[in-house]
Amino acid sequence: MELLTVDRLTKSFGARQAVRGVSFSLGSGQATAFLGPNGAGKSTTLRMIAGFLEPDAGDALIAGKSVLSRRTAAQMRLGYLAEGAPLYLDLSVRAFLRFLARTHGLSPAQSRLAIDRVAADARIEDVLARPIETLSKGYRRRVALAGAIVHDPPVLILDEPTDGLDPNQKVAMRALIARMAPEKAILISTHQLDEVEAMCSRVLVIDQGEIVADAAPAELAASAPGGRLEDAFHQLTHTEKAA
Repeated sequence: MELLTVDRLTKSFGARQAVRGVSFSLGSGQATAFLGPNGAGKSTTLRMIAGFLEPDAGDALIAGKSVLSRRTAAQMRLGYLAEGAPLYLDLSVRAFLRFLARTHGLSPAQSRLAIDRVAADARIEDVLARPIETLSKGYRRRVALAGAIVHDPPVLILDEPTDGLDPNQKVAMRALIARMAPEKAILISTHQLDEVEAMCSRVLVIDQGEIVADAAPAELAASAPGGRLEDAFHQLTHTEKAA
């Protein structure tokens, strides 16, 4: 079953067409990298999928629910870890996660179980009682991840999930994504190409608002003369773009 279907999404800002009819689909068991240089339309596409930005044309279906016609139902089935995700800094970690769990319709008993689960997954059990404002950047990123998965959504969008994490935390993040991947569709946006090869079985590359590659990391790397993913990415997206 396809858990995420992106159907001809299009978006312009004034005279500039940022996204040009982007289409792809993801099923369960897929951790897919979504790559592109600055200005390629990557963030705009992710925001349209998440329902934060209205497309000029096209649609996205999250677990069968249209972001256009059934936005709330679609968003309830999505976990979105945004780059620089905003947090309520004056709340404790537990209170923040409880708020998100209840917002997604979990009962008090379900919320307690969900918080215990995501605290263990994100390795934040030791800071649940602390105000978020007292935490390091790495811990805040892990709290944001816990918030994105507290309602156990079938579809995840992770924008730079390892940003601010130390090497040990990055290893733990990769392991968590690997554990979640068999039952979810996971779309990972990152500029760290070594993370792609470690976490993803598929790569989508967007450039100038269009999908220009869709392949396994090894297959994409082999398509470049240097035989590296970095070389393939440069070959596909070498034109300078405005930010």
